[in-house]
Order: sequence, then structure tokens, then C-alpha cells
Amino acid sequence: MGIRALPAHLYRESGLQSVYSTGRDAWLIILNRSCRMFAYGACALILALFFVELEVSDSRIGLFMSLTLLGDVVLSLLLTLIADRVGRRLTLFAGSVMMIASGTIFALCENFWLLLFASVVGVISATGGDFGPFRAIEESTVSELTSPATRADVLGWYVTLASIGSSVGTEASGRVVEFLVSRRGWTLLDAYHACFWLYAIMGGLNLINVLCMSSNCELKKKTATATAPAAAVEQDEATTTSQSAPPVTDGVVDETAPLLLGDNPDTPQQKKGSSWRQGANISRDTLSVMILLWALLMLDSFADGMVYMSLTTYFLSTKFPSLPKSTLGDMLSTAWFLCSVSTVFAGPLARHIGLVNTMVFTHIPSSAAVLFFPFPKTIGWTYALLLLRLGLNNMDQAPRAAMIAAVVRPEERTAVMGITGMLRTLAGSVGPSVTGVLAGDGRFWIAFVVAGSARLAYDVGLWALFVNVRLHRHELPEEEETPVQAGVLGDEEGVIEGEGGSVDGTTTPRITSRPKQTNGGQAVV
Repeated sequence: MGIRALPAHLYRESGLQSVYSTGRDAWLIILNRSCRMFAYGACALILALFFVELEVSDSRIGLFMSLTLLGDVVLSLLLTLIADRVGRRLTLFAGSVMMIASGTIFALCENFWLLLFASVVGVISATGGDFGPFRAIEESTVSELTSPATRADVLGWYVTLASIGSSVGTEASGRVVEFLVSRRGWTLLDAYHACFWLYAIMGGLNLINVLCMSSNCELKKKTATATAPAAAVEQDEATTTSQSAPPVTDGVVDETAPLLLGDNPDTPQQKKGSSWRQGANISRDTLSVMILLWALLMLDSFADGMVYMSLTTYFLSTKFPSLPKSTLGDMLSTAWFLCSVSTVFAGPLARHIGLVNTMVFTHIPSSAAVLFFPFPKTIGWTYALLLLRLGLNNMDQAPRAAMIAAVVRPEERTAVMGITGMLRTLAGSVGPSVTGVLAGDGRFWIAFVVAGSARLAYDVGLWALFVNVRLHRHELPEEEETPVQAGVLGDEEGVIEGEGGSVDGTTTPRITSRPKQTNGGQAVV
């Protein structure tokens, strides 16, 4: 490859080509998430300090955090289940309005119960994480806008820029508070109030972005008919028999009409089936796959909850009491920056080795780092494990979203992703309680051993159960292409030339007399 071809190669391999080709709607969704994570990062830094300045008791602060998380989970589930019916853009628009209202209330009011209501309705993030309904809706929309070949790349940049937005928001709120207090002579409480205007402003930017989105963001009605073979199997025999009879007009058989009414997507029978399927939300076929995946993801989230970064920093402070807080802050900032940068490579890696392989083989070193984290005696080796943990920890996010989009029907994605987020949040909320009990008994280090072991169990289970799962069977026409496997190595040129189509790191073979075999995850030509 010549020097002149290098920029084009990097442009393609970085996933920027996929992002650009997807179009304006995807750009707006990525911008929306980045702005929202900026707001979450800004609020997470000052939220507890804000209540301290209001002289709210520790018990009430804990109650606020718990009820906010619970409210976010319930609201997320409700909105994601109805988003495809009422409209994704309308749901995101309503969420933006709620962000503006909540930011305004926090900037102007000090009543605890009013702030709690605003936090739940406006999805104020107590931890800086994206626990609201918007992520599931956005990921489902991105999956709708992308092709299987570009989805992992676009979702990779969706995750990367969101992480950068969160870190910038945290830094910005800290700088704003410092400037207002030291330069302007404001009180801390007034400075915290001012920071919540950033949340309202980000909500306003989100609202403008939603208004600029096109109807392509909505669930396409034709996707319900794309699964016609599966729908035909589920129809009862009486309906099938009635549809098989040729149409009769005035006693004469109309031989020009289609024999099966179901072949015509505009017939009332097909519309009725589509309506029924949308009302059911999640099919048994999807549940058979997702129940196993949900169980594994809950195990992973429980493990992550045991070693949340706030708990990790507390462990470092107790293990190395002479470590300056400024040094600890610099260490964490560097680690989070590495975490943000590494997610850029998730999409290209998934394109080459497959979605499940990317999820597993980037997560295993991170899990091992958690397992061995409490054992080093020096800060140097401990920090090296922290860098390894955070540097690879988020590389599975984009492939995970792409995989979920690939194994469920398009009309089920929003609901499935919403339920996935809810279950992960609930599982993660249990972890800190377990760690608290262990830390109280002087066995803090056991939390890292248990969490690392659970994460490794998740990795092994994911690879064993899903490496050969068929992907995109609800998207690719059966007469053209056969479904692909999640762990099969792909052919890069297939993406570019479209010969057989390398789909998210997997080679999609044309139908032949017998299917292509695999050997250890690699396609055999």
C-alpha cells in the first residue's frame, strides 16, 4: 500500500467512512448522545455536593440516589416499549423537553421533593451513566439507519464520542464552579445552581437536533414483512387455508391474482399480522436467544457494580494512603482518556474478527485485571492493571449493541434494548451493597476477586453460547444470502466490493448446495 493510499485506508478502517455514508440522521444521533453525556458528566460531579450545600442529610441523599435510579429504570422500560408505536423522534423530543425542564428546576429550586421529581422525570444521572430510555431508542435507530456491514463502526463512534462528551462535561463543570467561586465571589451553592443550566442547554440542543431528524429514524413498516417466512409459520392452519384459495369474482376464478394473499405486503391480512407482531413486541424466537444473553449481561453488570470506579478509587485511597488526591485524579483522567480512545478500534476489530470475538477477547484482559487488582504491593503495578482494565473495558459496548440488533427482528430492537438496559441497571445496583458488606468486614480485596471471576465467567459463557449464533437472519433476504455466524472471521474486501458482503466481521456466503463450514472460528474457503 502506497503512502497516497494510506489516508483512504485509515479513513475506511477507522469507521469514519461508515459514519459519513450513513448520513445526517446518524450524525445527529451521535451528537445528541454526546451532548447528553456532557450534561450527565457535569451533573454527576456536583450532584452530591449540591445536596450537601443544601444541608440535606446523608440518608436523604442516599434515598435520592436510589429513587432516581429506580425511577429511571421504570421510565426507561415504559418509554422503550412504546417508542416504536408513538414515534422515536416524538419520544426523543419529549425527553429533550424533560431535560430542559429538569435542568431549569435544579437551577432555580431547592425543595428536596421537587428536585427528586425533576430528577426522575428529566433523567438526571446520579452516577454519570446513561440509564435513561434514550440510549436504547438511539441504538435501535442507528441499527435501522445502518447496514450490517457499517453498524459496528457507527455504534463504535457513538460510544466513543459519548465517552468524550462525559469527560468534557465533568471537566467543564469543575472549571465553571472554580471560576465562579474564586473569580466572581459566588457561593458554592450558587455556582452549583449555575452548572445545572448546562443540563438545560444540552436539552435544548438535543431538542433542535431531534427536529432536524428525518422520518428515516422511525421504524419502517416494511420491516415487519421482511420476516414473511417466519410469519407464515406462525399463522394458524385456518388462515393459511383461506389465503391459499384463488380469488373468485362473480363465480369466475381470477387466475391473474396472486395465489397467496400473504405475498402482497399491502393486503389486509399481512397488515393484520404486522400489527399483531408489533403489539406482541418480542417473539418467542427472540426470547429464546435473549434470555440467555440477558442472564450473562446481568452477571457482567453485577460484577461491574461491585467495583464501580468510585469504589475502586476508595480502595486505592485506603491501600495507598500517602497517594496525593491530585495524583489520583491525574491517574484516573489518563485511564479514562485511554478508555475513550480504545473504543474507536472496536468497530474495525469487529469487522475483522467478528462481533462475539471482539466482545470476548477484549473483555478477558480487562476482567483479569480486575481479578488481580488487589494483589500488587506497589502503586506502579496497581496502576498498570487499572490502565488495562479501563483501556479495554468499553470496547465491547458497540459490538454488543450491534449483536443485539443482529439477532432480533428490527421491530423488536427498541423494546429488547430497553429491557437489556433495565436488567443491566438493576443487576449493577446490587453489586455495591455486596462490596459494602465485604469492605465493612475488612475484606475489600475479595470484591475484586469475585468481580473478576464473575466477569471471566461471563466472557467464557458468551463465547461458548454465542460464537456460532446466526446473525442478520431477519435482515438479509433468504433467497440471496444465508445468515452469518457471530464469531466467524470476515473478509475485509467483501465489505468494500460487496461480493457476498462481509457483515460485521463475518463473511456472508451465497447459497450453495451445502453451507460453508467453519474451523475454529475462521471461514474455510
